Amino acid sequence: MNGVQLGARFSIATNRLRFCGPDEAEPLLFRAIVEGRDIQAAGGALLKFEALEPYLTAIAEKNGRNPLDHEVAEAYWIGNELLDDFTRDDFRRLLERLRRKGLPGPVARTLADHLPKRPIPHHMFHVAYVGVGSVTGHVETTLDNMDKCRPSWARVVRADGANLYVERPGLALEAGRLVIGLTRAHKVPFDPRILPGVHEGDWVAIHWDWPAIVLETEDLGHLQEYTRRSLDAANEALLALRVL
Repeated sequence: MNGVQLGARFSIATNRLRFCGPDEAEPLLFRAIVEGRDIQAAGGALLKFEALEPYLTAIAEKNGRNPLDHEVAEAYWIGNELLDDFTRDDFRRLLERLRRKGLPGPVARTLADHLPKRPIPHHMFHVAYVGVGSVTGHVETTLDNMDKCRPSWARVVRADGANLYVERPGLALEAGRLVIGLTRAHKVPFDPRILPGVHEGDWVAIHWDWPAIVLETEDLGHLQEYTRRSLDAANEALLALRVL
C-alpha cells in the first residue's frame, strides 16, 4: 500500500459526506484503493483537502520527505517517529498554513499562543485542539463529532454482508479532560472491496464510522500511543485556554 492509497482509505469517508476535499475526489480515491489506478490523480486530490494538505506538507518538510510518502500518511493518520521532533515553532507554521486554507485568523492566533510544550501533527491532536470542522466550517465541533473524526481502533466481532459489528472505545470528557472512555458495541458499514477478507478478531481503524484499514499489531500500538500523546498535549493546551 502506497501513501496515496493509505491516505485515500481515511479520506474517502469525509469526501463522501462533503466535509472536505474536492467534489470529484471520491471515484479517484476509490479506484486508487481498490484497483491501484489513478494514483497520481488521487494524490493530487488528497493535496486539495483543506485540513489534510498542511499536515502532510509540514510532516514531509520536517523530515525531508514527499507529502504523499507512505510514512508521511502513516504518521498523520496512525502515528510514527516522523512526529516526534515537532516544536511549537513548527506547529505555528502549520497553523499559518491552516489559516490560508480557511482556519479563521483569530482562532489560529489563539491556538498559536497556547500551544502545549510538545504539539503533535497527528489527526487526533488536530481534532482535539485545532477542532473538527474548524478549517472548512462544514462540521459542528461537538464531542460526538470529535469522536467520529478521530482515527479510532475497533475489534471486529462479526462481519455480515455490508456491515461490521465491532467493539470500540469512545472519546469522553472526564474531570475536564478528553480521554478514551468505555468500549461499546457498534455496527458500521464497510465495503468488502476495500477490506477484503476482514474477519472476527481483526483490529480496524475507523474514521467517521468508516473502517479504513485492518491494523497490524504494530499499527495498533502506534495508533494507541500517538492518540494518548495527542490527547495529553491537547488537554495541556485546552486547560490553559479553559475551554473544557
